Amino acid sequence: MPATPKGRRTEAAFLEAARQVFAEKGYFNAKISDIAQAAGKSPGSFYNYYENKEELLEGLLEQFSTEVLEESLKSQTDDPLGGIRGAVRAYWTTYRKYLAEMVGVFQMSMTDPVFADRWRENRAAGIRAVLAGIKHAEKAGYRVGLDPSALASAIVSLLESYCWTWMAAGGDANVDPPDDETSIETLSAIWYRTLYFRHEPG
Repeated sequence: MPATPKGRRTEAAFLEAARQVFAEKGYFNAKISDIAQAAGKSPGSFYNYYENKEELLEGLLEQFSTEVLEESLKSQTDDPLGGIRGAVRAYWTTYRKYLAEMVGVFQMSMTDPVFADRWRENRAAGIRAVLAGIKHAEKAGYRVGLDPSALASAIVSLLESYCWTWMAAGGDANVDPPDDETSIETLSAIWYRTLYFRHEPG
């Protein structure tokens, strides 16, 4: 991150321009010159902030993760279902906002081992957050009865795959496209019922 206010503004301009160009042209078709033009900067100045387009995509991935976390924290509540619903809503709406970047991330993770590792690091943050929720449920007397790490991985995978299917991959055959609220409620119910379906007295 550039130390000066001007540097931070310039980097922010490149990030926002990249989001615009990725949405219009797709990640692989986007050129650094396109991003620089959209940012109102010279192509040469791009390299003062990023080595390549992949590094810029990593920056946007970090931005995505930060926004999901911040929005999830805003919805924290003593009601377990409300907290889960807030987390799902944060992921769903932020995924839609960063859809072009998520497509680029998926494509890069399929072709670049280094980027695949970076994506796994991103998933790890989500898995840790879900694990914390599992431990909270167990402390409250709910018997999950499943391996916590495997379950956390499955829940994160559920969110990722469902968002990808309906936002990027055209949906499922013979299934009516669900609206946002239906999707959020369905994912929340699956997550909640898995953790809170069995309460142990005492």
